Amino acid sequence: MEWLELIYGFFMANLLGYGGGPSSIPLMYEEIVPHFGWLTDEQFSNMLALGNALPGPIATKIAAYVGYDVLGWAGLVLALLATVLPSAAALIILLRIMQKYKQSPVVKGMTLLVQPVIAVMMTVLTVKMAQSPAEAIGIWQTLIIAALAFAAMKWLKLHPALVIVAAFAYGAFVLPYTI
Repeated sequence: MEWLELIYGFFMANLLGYGGGPSSIPLMYEEIVPHFGWLTDEQFSNMLALGNALPGPIATKIAAYVGYDVLGWAGLVLALLATVLPSAAALIILLRIMQKYKQSPVVKGMTLLVQPVIAVMMTVLTVKMAQSPAEAIGIWQTLIIAALAFAAMKWLKLHPALVIVAAFAYGAFVLPYTI
């Protein structure tokens, strides 16, 4: 029955995840961590950090990792199909509808109003994901690391993968001596 849960979890998260990775990651988190318990908060955040450092869409990397972890190669294939098929089908259908009604104020309003919802979902996920390191290394060190990562990407224009690699290095070589 776990294969059905795997299909259901990734299918629902990606069916409702309008807007790509930013909107599907919180939905995937809800299915993977609290709902089915396939990963812990810490494992999810580690997987997310590693996945963001690799090229390609984050949703497929999450599906591949969790699917393989849960059911091996069969789980990897099932999770990937459940992730990709809803998006592909919805893309084909929605593109035809959007093309037909692209000047409609309703369609324009729908696409504009989804953006704040995605921002709120990402904020909630960020708060949830920050609780684990805040407990492990302290709130001030967590906030300083987050501020430095934000500054490096926003003002220094560093690629997020480089910021993640720097965070890995800090965690490996500095953190063990400060805790």
